[in-house]
Amino acid sequence: MPSGPSSLPLPVSRALRSLGRDLAVARKKRRISAAEMAERLFISRDTLWRLEKGDPTVAIGTLATALFVLQLHDRLASLAAASGDALGLEKEAELLPKRIRRAKS
Repeated sequence: MPSGPSSLPLPVSRALRSLGRDLAVARKKRRISAAEMAERLFISRDTLWRLEKGDPTVAIGTLATALFVLQLHDRLASLAAASGDALGLEKEAELLPKRIRRAKS
């Protein structure tokens, strides 16, 4: 697999751009200026601009903090929830024993 931020799979790049746009819209709906948001995140306005453009080099901690400031952090937690991982649950179910026998005493 190619390495580096410029060689991300196209669906990942698109998802990051979409996420960035959604963050910008959420910030604007809350009437938070770019300068104020950057200050709350302890980052520069340039880094905020990169985050809102979907730049993959922005730290995930910055993304998580932005979601917290915008009160959207519950969505981040739901990404890794077991109930949302249908493929993982299916693979896990394949590993379960087909038959369970009572232990001999």
